[in-house]
Amino acid sequence: MAVSGAQPPYLSPVVPFSGIIQGGLQVGLQITVNGSVLNTSTSRFAVNLQTGFGDNDIALHFNPRFEDGGYVVCNTKQKGCWGNEERRMQMPFQKGRPFQLCFLVQPSDFKVTVNGSFFVQYSHRVPFHLVDNISVSGAVQLSYISFQPPGVRTANQAPFTQTIIHTVQTTPGQMFPNPAIPPPVYQNPSYPMPFFTSIPGGLYPSKSIVISGIVLPGAQRFCIDLRSGNDIAFHLNPRFNENAVVRNTQINNRWGTEERSLPGKMPFIQGQYFLVWIMCEGYCFKVSVDGQHQFDYYHRVNNLTAINHLQVTGDVQLTHVQT
Repeated sequence: MAVSGAQPPYLSPVVPFSGIIQGGLQVGLQITVNGSVLNTSTSRFAVNLQTGFGDNDIALHFNPRFEDGGYVVCNTKQKGCWGNEERRMQMPFQKGRPFQLCFLVQPSDFKVTVNGSFFVQYSHRVPFHLVDNISVSGAVQLSYISFQPPGVRTANQAPFTQTIIHTVQTTPGQMFPNPAIPPPVYQNPSYPMPFFTSIPGGLYPSKSIVISGIVLPGAQRFCIDLRSGNDIAFHLNPRFNENAVVRNTQINNRWGTEERSLPGKMPFIQGQYFLVWIMCEGYCFKVSVDGQHQFDYYHRVNNLTAINHLQVTGDVQLTHVQT
């Protein structure tokens, strides 16, 4: 669901990056940084929430360091002077793998999540409303930085979700690093399974659907269905027992011809995090998994606006859905 009034995202920003946070920070604002850690000899990267484009005043310095077993430093810089470091002796990031990093502004602290799991809370040392800029540096490649204003959530959204605007590689077979190993599977009450929700206004060219979650360990299969009444306009069905991703359409309770071709290996892995991005075009659905374009599926139900429901079933736990 589109968020009205939200600051447009920064798409594929080049690192080192510095960009304005329109209106500054306010309680309830969530900033999402999506990218991939580069597999290089460089051992650090940093995300700063700061005042202006200089680095003299940084309210939150979030600094993963891959040396000494891996840890994350948080700190504040005032008038060019660093405060006391807070170290979390845990490394939720992996070199060569994508990540989703979220900062939620709360009255007394920043709440930070990585790949959908809570990571750390950092108490404010300076007034957060002075922050009007975000910068990223170090060994990362960015896909997007997005902003979700306070109070903008749908009934089906979990407390730490955001509208995702995701940039993908559109060349079939072009590889993107495997997803990071996720946290332990947890039950998300906002996404009971099987999951069913509406697609407001139905589909249309340029409309995107985003589903993220964790494939359960030992999963056999799961399904993502875009429905039009009793028909299934697009059936996406990863089958681990067949090592296949089956696509099909069901009209009047009759299945059509299956499609199974992929540019490479099975893109879903049991026990691991995934992100599916479905872009509706005038003639087909373009589907990517974890940033890699997988296939085009040509429309067999041409009344796109009538495709107005999403259903997810099977051996997955959802963490975020955007319709």
